[in-house]
Amino acid sequence: MITKWKPLVVASALATCSLISCKAAEVTGSSWSTNVIGIEEMHLTAEHWANLTTQPDDVLKDADGIAALGSQAFDDDPNLVDLASYPDELTSAELTDIILSMSKPYKAALYYRDGVAVELADYDRYQASLNLAELSDVVGVRFGLVLQRADMRTWPTSDVVFKSQETYDLDRFQENGLFPADMVAVLHESADGDWLFVQSFNYAAWVKKDKIAIGQRAEILAYKNAENFLLVTGSKVTTNFNPNAAAISELQLDMGIRLPLADLSDSAHNVDGQNPYASYAVRLPVSEENAVLSFRTALIARSQDVQRGYLPFTRRNIVEQAFKFLGERYGWGHSYNARDCTGLVSEVYKTFGIQLPRNSGQQGHSPIGESIQFSADISDEDKLAAVMSADVGDLLYSTGHVMLYLGTVDGMPYVIHDLSGFGWIGEDGKVQEGVLNGVSVTPLTPIHSSRETTYFEEIYAIKKIR
Repeated sequence: MITKWKPLVVASALATCSLISCKAAEVTGSSWSTNVIGIEEMHLTAEHWANLTTQPDDVLKDADGIAALGSQAFDDDPNLVDLASYPDELTSAELTDIILSMSKPYKAALYYRDGVAVELADYDRYQASLNLAELSDVVGVRFGLVLQRADMRTWPTSDVVFKSQETYDLDRFQENGLFPADMVAVLHESADGDWLFVQSFNYAAWVKKDKIAIGQRAEILAYKNAENFLLVTGSKVTTNFNPNAAAISELQLDMGIRLPLADLSDSAHNVDGQNPYASYAVRLPVSEENAVLSFRTALIARSQDVQRGYLPFTRRNIVEQAFKFLGERYGWGHSYNARDCTGLVSEVYKTFGIQLPRNSGQQGHSPIGESIQFSADISDEDKLAAVMSADVGDLLYSTGHVMLYLGTVDGMPYVIHDLSGFGWIGEDGKVQEGVLNGVSVTPLTPIHSSRETTYFEEIYAIKKIR
């Protein structure tokens, strides 16, 4: 549900931190210190924020409500794709349009690591790699499961490019990430045969071919919809070491991954030389000859951060899940074996069974949940009042960014978010440039997204997923 924001009367001005400034913590006799404005060490624990909220353990939406929310989301949001009903075939024209909507020259100048500019000849080479001339009139759609964490790329290439040497962390050919057991529709193959163009539930781009195993859609859907499943609730966990199966040995599994539990009735209490009683046994996709999908049992130690079924959707769990990423380095488009701002909130909400669109703009304008959309002429005071009336775990959308609301301390709203560069206005009224480049807790109003603009000024929506 989307409603327009109606102005509110601000009851009081900000305390300790104002709309323009607040102080960085100075800690004596401690190994901890920060130059980040408005932050004390107590702000860096999930418990601190969970204890500030009222009714932290109330269930915000039960399993049936979440299922209904998901069904409605896939019906109403064009950026979410139900692979269960994806077409069996596409025409050449349809597939060409899908691929070219992703694989197209970047609007701004780009540079390789050595500082050499990306030229038209380079784009011609990338264009040829798309292999569009070999498309038949009608193309059959195949389906597969992801075997290990994989990058989704603008073009079928591992070339790394940047807008400037100052933004070398932001590879502009990096689009998204896929995780083990993710389902994809496989639409096309690159000219060199090394890449596949795939459609996931919320994104379409190029993925290395060896990251995907091809199977039957019905078999894959049965696997994905298994009622008895294990959920990864930690930021990252790994399967147990397995000397007999390298593909599933110490395999990284990121937050939100859902894996069917294996039937061990015929295992004789032995899985590849280990007694499984102190672990969870799950079924993982593996690739047989010619990349054909098969499954193998893997063990995940019970000491790892996993659980059977989804987490209860509570304020406390939202905060605790987000804080499991605290301090992780920023990873544009899930690069650096990490995630970006939308990846952070998406992975958190997956642990409750809620799936979101990929990009912040798609999320911010999505019909999912209840949204307040701000008009361009809203005053700072009215916007601030709206933010301060938000609930813990609500999502704040600014231009190209999303933040998860934590609460208010001494009249200052705080958020946890994954961001790269930043700055703030100091006590002298000047912008001070700093570095975060990771999942961070910050006060909202003084933090700058650029030298000219704060994240607060660019907020255009608040989304409550209930």
